[in-house]
Amino acid sequence: MTALLEFKQKIKGFYAKYEMYLQPLMKFVLALIYFIWINSNMGYMTALDNMFVVLILALICSILPSAMTIFAGFAMMVGHSYALGIDVAGFMLVLILFMMIVFLRFSTEQNIVVVLTPLACAFDLPVLLPVGCGLLSSALSALPAAGGVIIYYFVRFLGSQSQILQNPEGEIMDRITLLSDGLMKNGEMWLTLVAFVAVILVVNLIRTRMFDYAWRIAIVAGGVIYVVIMLIGSIFMGISISVVPMIIFSVASVLIGLVLEFFVYGGDYTRTERLEYEDDEYYYYVKAVPKALVATSERSIKKINAEPPREEKSQNERVVKYNEPLFHGQEPQKKAVNNRPRQEEQMLRKPSVDNVDFEKKLEESLKDL
Repeated sequence: MTALLEFKQKIKGFYAKYEMYLQPLMKFVLALIYFIWINSNMGYMTALDNMFVVLILALICSILPSAMTIFAGFAMMVGHSYALGIDVAGFMLVLILFMMIVFLRFSTEQNIVVVLTPLACAFDLPVLLPVGCGLLSSALSALPAAGGVIIYYFVRFLGSQSQILQNPEGEIMDRITLLSDGLMKNGEMWLTLVAFVAVILVVNLIRTRMFDYAWRIAIVAGGVIYVVIMLIGSIFMGISISVVPMIIFSVASVLIGLVLEFFVYGGDYTRTERLEYEDDEYYYYVKAVPKALVATSERSIKKINAEPPREEKSQNERVVKYNEPLFHGQEPQKKAVNNRPRQEEQMLRKPSVDNVDFEKKLEESLKDL
């Protein structure tokens, strides 16, 4: 457990240090995946179904607020719908405006959930999104989650009916009727929408309670509620759902939610403190849950590269060269002995006048008298 806590603190420290670079990178990756999903499920307009265009749009969204990713995705959907027909594009535009007026204007800070919902459903992890919204956001995130569910299933419906919609001989009223029936009579879409909203509300309600391990209980409860609603709803509405894959992916979503709880919250309930105090107007009952932390010691290793000792030649060592008289049978000339250093040394040994203690000398002479 200590190793996990140290790893968690290192991850948080790394994110805090490079937050200025990581946030645009994550926005770029999210926008890129979202636009690729739109092109892979629609892709009717050749000009938009281009990787270069997708990269440019994702790069623009990385340096702008998150709302730019939402509007760019809506614009791509309308453009692909226009390739099927102007009536399809008009229906898509009206649907988007309806969601913006009814849903998105009440949850401005959580509107990025509209982008995350189709991606969670596309990766077969639908439970992860409502559980994450209930943990990390408020109950208002149920509105953009509902809008994301509608977008996901309507895009899938357009993909399944693209051959009929591309037929130019069809009448406009028949095409509009087909689009409205595909939206209003899609039982799986409405069942998923109800399950998403219910899970978000329940998880958020449990997470905000005062009892211990509320986050973990909320995650497990969210997964169970989603499976129960989908099973009961499929029986009463006569919808065929793959039960085994749904349960497997729900369990995987719950496990990912527990990992998310460890990194985001990670409260240590064994050291919970309850405080009570009052002032002139109120009584206060406070429950303090400390975070699970561990003291990490930063180790710094200093390498000292000692240079190998150089073999210095002694000053007194004489180097004999070949051109000297010794090698030619001549006696080397004797250098004159320099006695000057000895004289300076003797002068230094003589006591200076400043070092003579005259008072002591005077006392000794008076004693002799």
